[in-house]
Amino acid sequence: MSIPASEKVPFTEKQGQYLAFIKMYIKVNKIPPAHTDFQEYFDVTPPTVNQMIKTLENKGLIRKKPKTPRNISVLAPDELIPALK
Repeated sequence: MSIPASEKVPFTEKQGQYLAFIKMYIKVNKIPPAHTDFQEYFDVTPPTVNQMIKTLENKGLIRKKPKTPRNISVLAPDELIPALK
């Protein structure tokens, strides 16, 4: 489902892809992704993943328990999350 251009989403395209990845990963694997899963899928470094997770959390788009592995949940409404590319 694509979002109409007139509707403002509270995140960038790249942030939307991270949200879509989290949702799809949980749907397929029944657990949230680890940082290494993000690194492999997006071909990025650990600091890049950490920064993106912090950004999404600060924007209120995800919730994560500190120092707890694989504990990310998406708070953004499903209708705003783009398709995973």
